Amino acid sequence: MFQSFDIKSAPQFGRERVASLRARFAEASIDGFLVPRADEYQGEYVPASAERLSWLTGFTGSAGVALITASQAIVFVDGRYTTQLKEQVDGEVFTGGDLVGEPPHLWLRHHGTKGFRLGIDPWLHTAAEVRRLRKALEEIDGSLIFLPSNPLDAIWTDRPAEPVGAVAIQKADHAGTLASEKIAAIVEQVKDKKAAAVLITDPSSVAWIFNIRGSDVPHTPHPLARAIVSTEGKPQLFLDQRKTGIEVRAYLAQLAEQLPPEAFPVRLQDWAKQGPILLDADLAPLALSLAIEEAGGTVIEAPDPARLPRACKNRTELEGSARAHLQDGAAVVEFLHWLDRQPAGSVTEIESVRALEAARLRVGERMQNPLKDISFDTISGAGEHAAIMHYRVTSESDRSLNEGELFLIDSGAQYINGTTDITRTVAIGTVPEDRKRFFTLVLKGMIAISTARFPKGTRGCDLDPLARIALWKAGGDFAHGTGHGVGSYLSVHEGPQRISRLSTQELLAGMILSNEPGYYRPGHFGIRIENLIHVRDAEEIAGGDMSMLSFETLTWCPIDRRLVLPELLTTDETEWLNGYHAQTREKLMPLIEDAEVREWLARATEPLG
Repeated sequence: MFQSFDIKSAPQFGRERVASLRARFAEASIDGFLVPRADEYQGEYVPASAERLSWLTGFTGSAGVALITASQAIVFVDGRYTTQLKEQVDGEVFTGGDLVGEPPHLWLRHHGTKGFRLGIDPWLHTAAEVRRLRKALEEIDGSLIFLPSNPLDAIWTDRPAEPVGAVAIQKADHAGTLASEKIAAIVEQVKDKKAAAVLITDPSSVAWIFNIRGSDVPHTPHPLARAIVSTEGKPQLFLDQRKTGIEVRAYLAQLAEQLPPEAFPVRLQDWAKQGPILLDADLAPLALSLAIEEAGGTVIEAPDPARLPRACKNRTELEGSARAHLQDGAAVVEFLHWLDRQPAGSVTEIESVRALEAARLRVGERMQNPLKDISFDTISGAGEHAAIMHYRVTSESDRSLNEGELFLIDSGAQYINGTTDITRTVAIGTVPEDRKRFFTLVLKGMIAISTARFPKGTRGCDLDPLARIALWKAGGDFAHGTGHGVGSYLSVHEGPQRISRLSTQELLAGMILSNEPGYYRPGHFGIRIENLIHVRDAEEIAGGDMSMLSFETLTWCPIDRRLVLPELLTTDETEWLNGYHAQTREKLMPLIEDAEVREWLARATEPLG
């Protein structure tokens, strides 16, 4: 199976480990140290060897940073993880901080002592982060100290080895565009910027450019690698040969010079002497900028040239994603049918995760498109656990799905032709009316995004209120974005596209996003409904005077009609839901063999009211 339920963190050692870290402050001449949840590649998912924040604090969320000073230990998280933080860390050692409202640089500006000397590992922070930290410290006459080695690594004596996961070729019938064509397009961008080369630091961009996939980190099929693409000669790909077999090495030899990762600093310095180097300051670790400048080179800050083309999926990628979602929908339907047959109280959160993974494996084998991995650790929360937005069930926290509760299951899959992400909230037995009311309000927000029409130039922040307005009118909201970008057999969280209060990225045709409003009442229940959608040109609107964009739904799976209060829906919303269910039935029925599952699907997709 793909998911582990025993999280290997040790909050009971927090006091001891923080003390050991502080003991190294004097030698480094610092007053504090930052421990981000990041690795040297700045990815969301990191290998075990880079789980420094979890090792130090016990917090296992995917976003956070700890600030350790002589007298305080603060773990900054966003609203998704507030409850999880309280449950996972030793409250006598660590306090919680607000990663959005008062992140570390603002905390230092407001609370740091005069002359504060903050140490950081420059491999674990981007240039953009460093600018914010430096500016804040200057306001208190403090300074930023770039440490030559990470003091936490010195005390982490049983740190795991770096991964050497196998690399595979993502063939053109799934990628849609040849790697040679992608490289040529990037070279033209480098020439336009009058630079000698561009530094590709995002492993997902490396995977996309060279049409390869890897297995170094959990659930995201990219290899930990970097590349230098120059205007002269082949690109240089810094990828451990232990990850590539004969076929992959032969394939890559046609495209690039494959070099060991340890050769990277020398090659980077060589290129720095030949002309300006393009680098994305929001994605690249500061250590790379420092290395270029130390070699006498010049950094030109520019967006990763692969990021936007990667986000705007080509026709092959979109068609592959649509097929992957149909297969995944069939698997989730088999799971929901199974769940519906279990008496209340007889199934646990972990058993549900295992049943869903088994359904995906079974359907993948039947359809000859195997499940490669889950796309993230499944969120399987019943009752009060559903109110923890990114709850991760463990063998210690596991509980049964009981009568009268809501059960939230947020899961995704990695198939060679696409990445999926779906959330369904279902009733276990008879659910109180207040749960149904909020479920319907969340559904209204999800329908509003699904049916949106918007002019070119619209940004994610422009659409975000559509998902919230029904909840706002009822005095509710949710503390996460409405939608994130999704890759093509790559990361389930892909930028730069998002639907959120802060997203200023224009939405462009081909972008895949999630549509997942929610509502959470801590200690009681949580609700989220999620489909994936992609941006496309909208049909012409009679009487309109400009072209519009719209969303096309990718995810097909019943929404629990038992939780919908029809009187709260408008006529248009009811028609959308009935139409969605009719299409779900039509699309998925041919993929389901079992007669009982087919009967369940027919009932679950009957018209509302």
